Order: sequence, then structure tokens, then C-alpha cells
Amino acid sequence: MEQTLKQFGERIIAAGAGKTALRIRGGGTKDWYGQALRGDLLDTREYRGIIAYEPTELVITARCGTPLAEIETALAQHNQMLAFEPPCFGSDATIGGTVAGGLSGPRRQAVGALRDFVLGAVLMDGKGEVLHFGGQVMKNVAGYDVSRLLAGSLGTLGLMLEVSLKVLPKPFVETSLRFAMNQADAIRRLNEWGGRPLPISASAWHDELLTVRLSGSQAAVEAAQQKMGGEEASQGQTFWTALREQRNPFFASCVDADGIWRLSVPSITPPLALPGEQLIEWGGAQRWLKTGADAATVRAAAEKAGGHATLFRGGDKQAGVFHPLAPAVAAIHRNLKSAFDPSGIFNPGRMYQEF
Repeated sequence: MEQTLKQFGERIIAAGAGKTALRIRGGGTKDWYGQALRGDLLDTREYRGIIAYEPTELVITARCGTPLAEIETALAQHNQMLAFEPPCFGSDATIGGTVAGGLSGPRRQAVGALRDFVLGAVLMDGKGEVLHFGGQVMKNVAGYDVSRLLAGSLGTLGLMLEVSLKVLPKPFVETSLRFAMNQADAIRRLNEWGGRPLPISASAWHDELLTVRLSGSQAAVEAAQQKMGGEEASQGQTFWTALREQRNPFFASCVDADGIWRLSVPSITPPLALPGEQLIEWGGAQRWLKTGADAATVRAAAEKAGGHATLFRGGDKQAGVFHPLAPAVAAIHRNLKSAFDPSGIFNPGRMYQEF
């Protein structure tokens, strides 16, 4: 592995000297996400392997090129999991790409986002220097929490070499309930349930059908099921896996002319008056929109609700994939990019075209 690290450093130093862009990539399962890809490929998959895993401490540390499937298999042997349920989007997904993508699955509404589980990271910056941030315990952060800053950065700040993640035990029991109701009633009901001590770990509304997952002890799940009612869904796990991997009919039926937008809004936001088809997750806080509407229309609706909108798949990327930044926030992004990647070689333009 030392030889691989040396090669990474040499590639980065040479790229910096020649102002040559590098495209950091693991399994490439999220190449479609973000702006257009640029630069010479820097494949991370040779730098792989679980470095440390202590089930009793609920922490796992792995190299960036480690397959996500390998990590999930190791955790499953101890009845543990990556609680934020990261989507793989293919069998070649790596843990480095997972963290860089920053995407969380259905359980995010109950346990938090991917970045909440990042405890530490090792980064190679634009000068080829190896930097250590955070560690392998929860209370060890002093100064800037750079390790969590890397979550969702799409490799624009540097080459993530290692990452330490908090893991959680799998729930004893899980069951899924279904309710026939319209969008407005689903949003209202989800927010009512969200204010009660119910073991809801995921929710999804689409096509006049609300599906809710309960997770926890047998007694807690049974008690919640009696209070909530509904019809028990068969093959519940299959449903949530397909939703996480975007293999369900809503995502699978998208045509090239349409874009799939991901809107983040307050959970109590009423149904958004936008053209197209919608799917709601995370208790109402995440709205998926499949539409041919232009970016200005979609983003205006998200902003009016107090949120933001990302062009997740398809559509016209000329208007920018990610929601435009406020001037002060954009300045912070530029300063961070300059500090970690002074030559601007790492995945340039992947998030925002100006850096």
C-alpha cells in the first residue's frame, strides 16, 4: 500500500506542476452525479482494505478504494450496519466514493445523514501531503471538522485515503405499513407521527400510497403498528432497497427529456405546485420531482418553501446541477478549495463550474 500512496503523491505533484486536472474516481457508479467529468483518471480502487473494525466500539476504518459491499458484509457478520443506508448504484461502489457523494438512503430521517457518521479521515491534498483529521471516537474534534466537510465534496478538495465511520446495530424487528391517501394527507400524517415517540425509520409517498417502515424491538414495533393502523406491506425490505437504489418505477421510468430533481424543504411544506410527478421521503423533507420544467421554475418553488433543489439525474445541466450559492457561502467554498487544492486539479467544476 505504501507504493500505491507514493504513486498517488507523484501523480498529484506532477498534475499540480502542470496544472493538469485529475478526475478522482472509485467504482464510477456515480459518474452521472454532478457537473461534467473532467481530467485524467485517478483510480482509487488499488488502495483498498478494512484497516480496523471493532464491533464493540461501533467504528470501522477503511481505505478509500474498499468496495462498499465488502464493508457491509463485514458489518453484517456482527449484526451491524451503516445506518444511513448509502445507495450503491452498482456493485462497484467504494467507500471513498460513497463519502465523497454524501448521499443517504431511506433511514436518514431517523438516524441522520452520512456526514453525521464520519468520525475521521485521511486526505492527500493538492501538494501531495497526507493530512489527518478527526479520529475513531465521537468526541475528538478540535478546530474545524474537516473530516465531515469531505462528505458530499465530490472529491474537489483532495484525495480521500481513509475514512472512519460510526456504525450501529441492526434493529431487532422491522415491518412496513401502507396507507392509501393523497399527498397533502400524507405530509400532514407524517408530521403528526414525527412528533410522537414512534419507531419510524423510513417513509415514502408516491402515487396515492404512503409506505412507512417501523424498526426497533418487537414490543415497540407491535405497539406502533396498533396505534398507526394501516396494512402490513409484503416484501417491505425489497421495497426500501429498490427505493434506495432508485430501481423502483418512479425513477426507472424517467425519459431523457425529463430531469429528476431532489428538493430539500421543511417537512411541513404543503404539496408543491410543480408540473410532473413527485415522490416524497424523509417525513416530507425530501421531495423527488420528475419533470421537464426548467431550473428556474423548480428552484423558485424550492426557495419559496425555504429549501433548495438539485438536478439529480438527466435534464439540462447548463443551469447548474446544484443550487446556486449565496455570495458569502460561495466565498467560503472558494477559500476551502484554494487551501486544499491551490492548483485547482481535483475534480474541477464537478460541483460548481467556477471551482
